Amino acid sequence: MIRRIALVVCLALAVPVFGQTTLNGAGATFPYPMYSKWFSEYNKLHPDIQFNYQSIGSGGGIRQVIAGTVDFGASDGPMTDEQLAQAKIKIVHIPTVLGAVVPAYNVPGVSGELKFTPAALAGIFLGKITSWNDPALTSVNPGVNLPNQPLIVIHRSDGSGTTYIFTDYLSKVSNEWQNQVGKGTSVKWPVGLGGKGNEGVAGMVRQMQGSIGYVELIYAVQNNISYGTVKNASGNFVKASLDSVTAAAASVKNMPADFRVSITNAPGKDAYPISSFTWLLIPAQSKDKAKGKILADFLNWMVDDGQKMTAPLTYAPLPETVVQKVKNAIKQVH
Repeated sequence: MIRRIALVVCLALAVPVFGQTTLNGAGATFPYPMYSKWFSEYNKLHPDIQFNYQSIGSGGGIRQVIAGTVDFGASDGPMTDEQLAQAKIKIVHIPTVLGAVVPAYNVPGVSGELKFTPAALAGIFLGKITSWNDPALTSVNPGVNLPNQPLIVIHRSDGSGTTYIFTDYLSKVSNEWQNQVGKGTSVKWPVGLGGKGNEGVAGMVRQMQGSIGYVELIYAVQNNISYGTVKNASGNFVKASLDSVTAAAASVKNMPADFRVSITNAPGKDAYPISSFTWLLIPAQSKDKAKGKILADFLNWMVDDGQKMTAPLTYAPLPETVVQKVKNAIKQVH
């Protein structure tokens, strides 16, 4: 009798396991706080569906989706034509939210908002500006007592979409950067120390006096790290915010059908210049048909209900003009 009861209990406990579906993804750290929120909220609505997302950087996400070892990838830099060709099946870029990359710094005695010109940012990361009291910084920050202290440059050590956004921006505003370094998820940095993930860079900037790095806005906010305004294409110093990122997105008059677009250094007096879409990389045809349907359902939920959750985490929602195009693209996923 006891054995029979034990068997019934075991079977009862086992039932939910058979109905559980786990979707595995990997990639960008830039939208990780947003994705974590979405995956958690979607799981509350659908307890039988779980997401296992590894925040390993965009480069890793691209590699894994090409290899077919994950159900979806994520990247802040769109896949290249060459990378898309390497994939055995069609990969669909689905824009999810917009975010901003900010110059985050730790300067003793300076707690205010520093101003950065495009030339200054390029000069710092090229290793040409080596001290906080360099004229390139003091001239645009009058009244700020910038110390005669060496600049410690922090950059990403892993393949990173945040790096892609930042170097895409620097390539547009500095010919020297474009010619010497260029853009990519990984580049040969002229100077600096490497940190893994947005988390790693934020942690190093927070710990090291005299340091400057680039991180997604939410990581600066959550870690209480100072970050500066950046001079945009219209000549205005603009702080990263929901409004200024949305203003940058408004510069896209004709969204490409595959959504692979850059909005760094966007025109517009209110546009924050280091803004970007971020993408989920979705196989058009899933190996598992059930998972393909779940992915499509999740994406539709993300575009509708999920967009309402972006503001508290300092991401900007997709523009309405893009939402309908994204819904049409989701129809490819099965």
